[in-house]
Amino acid sequence: MQVSGGHSRQRKVGLGLALVSALTFGGSGVAAKPLIEAGLAPLEVTWLRVTGAALILLPLAWRHRRLLTRRPALLVGFGLLAVAGVQACYFAALSRIPVGVALLVEYLAPALVLGWVRFVQRRPVSRAAAIGVVLAVGGLACVVEVWSGLSFNALGLLLAFGAAFCQVGYFVLSDHGSDGQDPADPLGVIAYGLLIGAVALTVVGRPWGMDWTVLTGGADLAGARVPALVLLAWIVLVATVIAYLTGVLSVRRLSPQVAGVLACLEAVIATVLAWVLLDEHLGLAQVVGGVVVLAGALIAQTSTPKAAAAEPVAASAPVEGEREYTTGG
Repeated sequence: MQVSGGHSRQRKVGLGLALVSALTFGGSGVAAKPLIEAGLAPLEVTWLRVTGAALILLPLAWRHRRLLTRRPALLVGFGLLAVAGVQACYFAALSRIPVGVALLVEYLAPALVLGWVRFVQRRPVSRAAAIGVVLAVGGLACVVEVWSGLSFNALGLLLAFGAAFCQVGYFVLSDHGSDGQDPADPLGVIAYGLLIGAVALTVVGRPWGMDWTVLTGGADLAGARVPALVLLAWIVLVATVIAYLTGVLSVRRLSPQVAGVLACLEAVIATVLAWVLLDEHLGLAQVVGGVVVLAGALIAQTSTPKAAAAEPVAASAPVEGEREYTTGG
């Protein structure tokens, strides 16, 4: 009974963290879009976001410097896949295919994670997890109105799938870091992941050509003029630092699959916030899609968390996913 109570508390904490992560990741686009409209390129905003967060977490990186020799592969993988890879592939895809299509393909990650658990790790997955993934992906198709942009570009689709696979890396590596008798501290993993991601994005984004004067001015948000630095601070502190910390901690308390399905809520949150703050109205299909995504997330979270598997791992395997508006999260 005690064990069951402990698992129940862990699940509740994990669910709370996953919801905070989805809310903070999902809210990044609302702050990023005004900066883009003010003159910054999407990739420049992403570079500012990741680099700013990396600088803030430098003290944590120093504190956990032993990770560089203990888990170098984990740190490099997290930085290149979970941070830089998702962003670079997603934005490259946006230049070739509609936003809705790119977002939907990226959020196939929960299904891909389910496949990873079932066929690579050879662990059984629950029916609730599978149903949750199907509902979440179907609901997302309605939220992003995928049918409104059906002119596909092969390279664009390939890049969008690249973003999805990188997002799978985020969930799998977040979970992998907790393995062993001496697990990697999630704070250290995130700190070094952002540092490595910032270096990679510097090469891709070439920020030296950025118009830095944009940051000294203001941007329009919900009909008000907001200082650009305030929006950037929100993106860095809330939509990156807090979002990544709560996201990784939620994966470790739930499972990559469950956290993935709950992360699908990011797209719904981003859409609703854009409706409220950016006057981007929702259609009936989007409202219905959001309800379906919520249903999928609720069903998926009923799967047994991985911590409950003191026996052969995984009679459960929920679902997962991650992101925000056009500035990736």
